[in-house]
Amino acid sequence: MNLKMPAMKDASIVKIAVEMTDQVPQLIEFNQKQPLAGIIQELCNGWNLTEPEQYALQFNESNNNNYITEKNRNEIKNGSVLRLQYSPSKTAQDILNKLNTGTAEEKVNAMSKLSTLSADMTFALDFINKQGLTLIVKQIETGKCKGTALAHTLSSFVELMEHGIVSWDILNGEFMSRVASFVNTSQEAQVTQAALSILENVVLNSSEGYGQVEREVPIGSLVAHLQAPPVVQQNAVALINALLSRADTAKRRALAATLTSKQVRTVVQNNILQTGAAKGAEMAHQLYVLQTLMLGLLEQRMMTKMDPQDQDGHDKIKELRRIAFDNEGTGSMRGPGGFTRDYKKLGFKNDINPALDFTETPPGLLALDCMIYFARNHPENYTKLVLENSCRADEHECPFGRASVELVRILCEILKIGEPPSEQCVTYQSLFFTHDHPFEECFCICIVLLNKTWKEMRATAEDFQKVASVVQEQIVRALDTTPVTLDQLKSKLHTLTYGEITQLWQLERNTREEWESHAKPVVELREMITPDVLALIRQQRLAFLVEGTRFTKYSARGQRIKDKFWYMRLSPNHKVLHYGDCDEKSAPTTEELPSKLSVSDIRALLVGRDCPHMKGRKACHQLAFSLALEGLDLQSLNCVAPDELALAYWTDGINALLGHRMQSKETDKDLDTLLSMEIKLRLLDAEGISIPQDPPPVPPDPPHYHFCYDLK
Repeated sequence: MNLKMPAMKDASIVKIAVEMTDQVPQLIEFNQKQPLAGIIQELCNGWNLTEPEQYALQFNESNNNNYITEKNRNEIKNGSVLRLQYSPSKTAQDILNKLNTGTAEEKVNAMSKLSTLSADMTFALDFINKQGLTLIVKQIETGKCKGTALAHTLSSFVELMEHGIVSWDILNGEFMSRVASFVNTSQEAQVTQAALSILENVVLNSSEGYGQVEREVPIGSLVAHLQAPPVVQQNAVALINALLSRADTAKRRALAATLTSKQVRTVVQNNILQTGAAKGAEMAHQLYVLQTLMLGLLEQRMMTKMDPQDQDGHDKIKELRRIAFDNEGTGSMRGPGGFTRDYKKLGFKNDINPALDFTETPPGLLALDCMIYFARNHPENYTKLVLENSCRADEHECPFGRASVELVRILCEILKIGEPPSEQCVTYQSLFFTHDHPFEECFCICIVLLNKTWKEMRATAEDFQKVASVVQEQIVRALDTTPVTLDQLKSKLHTLTYGEITQLWQLERNTREEWESHAKPVVELREMITPDVLALIRQQRLAFLVEGTRFTKYSARGQRIKDKFWYMRLSPNHKVLHYGDCDEKSAPTTEELPSKLSVSDIRALLVGRDCPHMKGRKACHQLAFSLALEGLDLQSLNCVAPDELALAYWTDGINALLGHRMQSKETDKDLDTLLSMEIKLRLLDAEGISIPQDPPPVPPDPPHYHFCYDLK
């Protein structure tokens, strides 16, 4: 009997539908090995179309209308619906013809179509090669476009430029002046949004553009846009950030002074922070960048040592002494001896020459600035704190000078002053937008806290570093609760007493104690259960990949693209990665993601500077990772994780899929925690019994074996 074997299914063939306007759709078998030109020829024959070279296939999805090329054809899946359209070259030529010679209505329709197609790299190349970008620049310069047509023109320009095909340096002064005028006058939200985006890119990417934008766009115009719809607010903050980052120190300080004025802070509070507009990922990121740049102005003072000839510094030190002691009933003794005694009471390490306390950087002169701010603006608290400690027994007094220097160093470390903004971070503190001197006010709150903690710990000079570490913990935990105002920060710090911190530390320490034992039975138990725990971590990492992550889009040059996102997730069978564009709030399913990548095609995992999209970039590589591919036109899939945890989980997950060891710090941390819990559970029955370091010795053999038990 002959058994007929079933035909093997060809993985390179997918069944799809192809639509065309005014035509009956065709159901075809799309062969990935067949050239695209051949497939388009067959489709044209089916619809009796001549000149097949003038047609191209296009994805027909809500978030993907890109033309299909040899590079992205592998994204076509079974059941996909494609459209047969005019080719990018013909479409680009048709749009150009309409823009040059069409009626007013045809021009608006052509520009609307252009704003949609410009996001496609294939179309953008053809359009730019046909001098389309030059035409758009001229149309913007002449100022003939108005309303909706202008909005489409500007957004098309932004999309075409974001591909990185053309340098931003091609733009002339006339063009930038025209775009600046759109920002300075009342326009539709779409026009203002696109104009702000263009100016931001000009400031960041054009060698000559910053000066002109800074001259032609007054800060008042940008502040006015902070009261506009959220997407305009977002772009206004982004342009402010761009101007701040490119300005020299003097201009940056002047701009910062305007931004911290009560009028502007009220606008930010009422229109962004209190309306929920800051909850979006992009706005949160822009506010974080603004906070980082504003606090970064403190870096110069933080890194400046006190010069022995610095008269202003010496005057401030004398003023600290005067405010604290000249109102004292006993009066202040004049002369070097009296001053030295006062400086000792003020808690300086060098009571003969206190200037030496400000020679360490960080915090440098920033510490002196904060101390004098506290003394001038909160004289009652300052005097009380200093006099209270000068009356204590020597061993229990809290040295105000030394404590202030250490506290400013701690605040600089926590707030990362001097570090450039991260491209992914979205964590900002609302309280820094509530005062014109937020850092100094934080210092004033925290120095009172330090004194309170010092008393609670009954500390002496020898305990100084211990008190500093407790205060640092208190501040970090308080800021983690994201207090909205300085008063909320003060209240939170008041509840985080030394006793509370001690309890939290004890709790964390207790979770580690049992399993840290080096007793041989515990060590053997740990070795025995480690593989099971690692398997559990691997399972969790893969589940995270299946759940998926939203990534920020980056250009081929490694530059972050504002407000553009894509999503990637692993299939439930752990064999395929699905990815595609998304908005900042959606989490598409695997079916909704147009592109896919087989795990078997991943050759290696690259992290940090080794990633192709991060080569040559000085910063921002910390969260980057790439999947190096083989056997595909796409050489690598480049990603930048939203945070360190997502980076750890994705790199662990990819390593697990490739059969490699999971190497992240999060794996070590999770392994420690889970091993600790598992060992505790297994040792419950042995509670109260001390486990020896070594097993008890085996007793010696009996003298003879002539013994038995008589059952009778």
